[in-house]
Amino acid sequence: MASASAKAAVACPLCGAATGTPWRETTGLYRHCASCDLVSRDPATWLDAATERAYYGTHDNCIDDPGYRRFLAQLAEPLTAHLAPGARGLDYGCGAAPALAAILGEAGFPTVGYDPFFAPDETALAACYDFVTCSEVLEHMHDPLRDLARIDAMLVPGGLLGLMTELRPPLADFPRWHYHRDPTHVGFHSEASLRWIARRFGWVPISRDRRVSLWRRAR
Repeated sequence: MASASAKAAVACPLCGAATGTPWRETTGLYRHCASCDLVSRDPATWLDAATERAYYGTHDNCIDDPGYRRFLAQLAEPLTAHLAPGARGLDYGCGAAPALAAILGEAGFPTVGYDPFFAPDETALAACYDFVTCSEVLEHMHDPLRDLARIDAMLVPGGLLGLMTELRPPLADFPRWHYHRDPTHVGFHSEASLRWIARRFGWVPISRDRRVSLWRRAR
């Protein structure tokens, strides 16, 4: 059972509305926002920055790993089909092994990486890009509205955003879903929460499935 302090109202990290009564799983305490449909890990249970970075260090990702490249191709292939030749981009949250940036660069789309832990040079955030990718990043954002506003500002008019995150199942199935077992995952999105984001920034949907979605910034 949640403690009295856990029952206090907590603002949704995406839309700012008051979240509902928290519930506990074996992996932590969670809250649902009825306004935007985001499920979020209670802030009191977030990892501190040092522990979060250490956890990422346990990931066995490599730029040249064929399996990792096949996984990232789920985003790279539909994205590149919509890009003009020579389009330039940013991989936001590229991680320690910026494989997606490498894949896109090899395809003729020069891509730089930014990551608050592994590539923290914020000069990359001062430029504008034809496209921005977020591969398995949205679920890690502690302040998603801030990060998404930052991304929106970096996209040129008509620029493309490629998002990869596994969409949350219905709440009744949440306990059996594997995604919240990763302690660095703090935000769990549904189709409804992605629609809320698109309305907030005026993004136009291009394509969407259970993991990958493409959006175009308004011209």
